[in-house]
Amino acid sequence: MTDHVQFARMNGLGNKILVVDMRGRRDRVTPEAAIALNADPATQFDQIMAIHDPKASGTDAWIDIINSDGSMAQACGNGTRCVVQALAAEAGKKAFLFHTVAGLLEAKEHDDGLISVDMGLPRFGWDEIPLAEEFHDTRRIELQIGPIDDPVLHSPSVASMGNPHAIFWVENDVWSYELDRFGPLLENHPIFPERANISIARVRSRQEMDLRTWERGAGLTLACGSAACAAAVSGARTGRTNHTVTVNVPGGPLLIEWRERDNHVIMTGPAEWEWSGTLDPSTGAFEREVTTSESGARAL
Repeated sequence: MTDHVQFARMNGLGNKILVVDMRGRRDRVTPEAAIALNADPATQFDQIMAIHDPKASGTDAWIDIINSDGSMAQACGNGTRCVVQALAAEAGKKAFLFHTVAGLLEAKEHDDGLISVDMGLPRFGWDEIPLAEEFHDTRRIELQIGPIDDPVLHSPSVASMGNPHAIFWVENDVWSYELDRFGPLLENHPIFPERANISIARVRSRQEMDLRTWERGAGLTLACGSAACAAAVSGARTGRTNHTVTVNVPGGPLLIEWRERDNHVIMTGPAEWEWSGTLDPSTGAFEREVTTSESGARAL
């Protein structure tokens, strides 16, 4: 078992996360291992958060974020909260600075157990999201599903939270739309050269919205933190909501604050430890160590 590493099965509002401890090693979790782990119902996941030794001074860790299809993701707020809970239990500290391909992530655990993640700056330039063609106003772009004269979804707001997002604003219940059918088509639309996370949002008030997301590389998800952030900033940017809003995802509520003093987006929500075990990062073979009846956070 010397090739095996510790991992934890966790969730952030139902967003299924595997936190894998790769510290002290030079190898990485392979796409083949990710695909194998996702194929097993016990370890099926939305994202793997692979914790590596820090690459820059002053940071606590480098994190690789891996989708269930084996591709790499730039951001996962729900997964970052899970990492914070796992490391806080181990290190006896509350505040962390992580390094990812999308940049630096500050995060901290509060006394009530909720965890805040600084998701950084939203980006709205068409070439920053990115889009395949120029749009001067990304609060509303030309894209629709359905008949030209009566589209089912149309005119999304687009933004980047380190990864590309499209938010379609709807009047009806977000569950009344066939996101499992529209999501794959829109994720892979030519307008998104790096694919995109596709969300349906319904504004309830200036302080609250409902959101469902088809996650790029993962599919339907109970919670996508970066999508909640993208929807919140797009809601404020289009005048639909305030700068602080509760985003109700299928797994529960996330509090999103688009801070006016520095434009950073702060996401606050829970994380939950389910069970832990060991796995081979090259093949995905795993063994379980902790039963689901045991509760509470544990160190990796």
